[in-house]
Amino acid sequence: MNSFKITLAYDGTDFVGWQRQASGRSIQRLLEDALRELDGRDISVTGAGRTDAGVHALGQVASFALERAIEPAVLVRALNARLPDTVRVWSASRVAPTFNARFDARAKRYRYRIYNGPLISPFDRQYAWHVSGSLDPDAMADAARRLEGRHDFAAFQGAGSEVATTERTITTSRVGADASIRPGAEDAEDTPPSVHLIIYDVIADGFLRHMVRNIVGTLVDVGLGRRMPESIDAVLATRDRSAAGQTAPARGLFLVAVEYAALAAEP
Repeated sequence: MNSFKITLAYDGTDFVGWQRQASGRSIQRLLEDALRELDGRDISVTGAGRTDAGVHALGQVASFALERAIEPAVLVRALNARLPDTVRVWSASRVAPTFNARFDARAKRYRYRIYNGPLISPFDRQYAWHVSGSLDPDAMADAARRLEGRHDFAAFQGAGSEVATTERTITTSRVGADASIRPGAEDAEDTPPSVHLIIYDVIADGFLRHMVRNIVGTLVDVGLGRRMPESIDAVLATRDRSAAGQTAPARGLFLVAVEYAALAAEP
C-alpha cells in the first residue's frame, strides 16, 4: 500500500460540507469517487477538519492509501483532472502508513472575513459576512485576545456534538481591519461607499462544532457596542451557549492551514 497526504482548497458554497452524507455533494465523496477511478477500488479518505456546508478551505489536508504505485506529482494532476474547478489539490506527498490527517494534526488555523459597510460587492457576497452597522475593530480585537490560552469553550459550542472535553487551547486570536472600496471604483460615475474588511484569525489545537462562527458572532456584538470586550470572560465562565452571540454565517469562514509535527508526515 502507498499512503499519501494531500493539501487542497475548495469553494464550499455549493457543497454540504467536507463529510460524505446520504444526499448532497461533499468534498470527501468527490475525492473518494476520483480515487476509486484511479485505484479500481473503494478508498476511504480522512480529512483534517470536517468543514460545514458553505465553509471554504485554503489548506485542507487529507490522507488515504492506494494499492497503485503513483508519483505524487502525477497524483495531483490525476485528481485535478477528475475534480470540479471548485476543488483543487495543491500538493501530494508520501507518508508513513500510520499518518492520519485528522488525529496527527497539532493545530488548525481558521480565518473569518467580515465586510463592514453599507454595501458588499457581488463578487464577495459568498466569501464574507456583510455587517452594515458600524463596527469597532479595536474593541473586537480586545475581546478576541481574551480568548487566547487554555479555556473551556462550552459557551461557544454548537448543539448536536459529543466530545470528551470542551477545553481547547487557542494560541492566536486576533482581529485586524483594512479600509477598502468596492472593485471598479476607478470606472464608476459615483464614488462607491468605503467599507472595512475585518479579518479574524484564530489558531488552536482543536475546535468545537461551530466554535469559530459562534466566537465571531460574539465579537460582532462587541463591535456593535452590544457587549463590552471584558464580557468575553463572563461568557466563558458560564459554559452556556445562550450567553454567547449568534452563529456567524458559514460563507465567511476559511480553513487556512493545518499544522503537524515535523516528522508526522515522513515516510
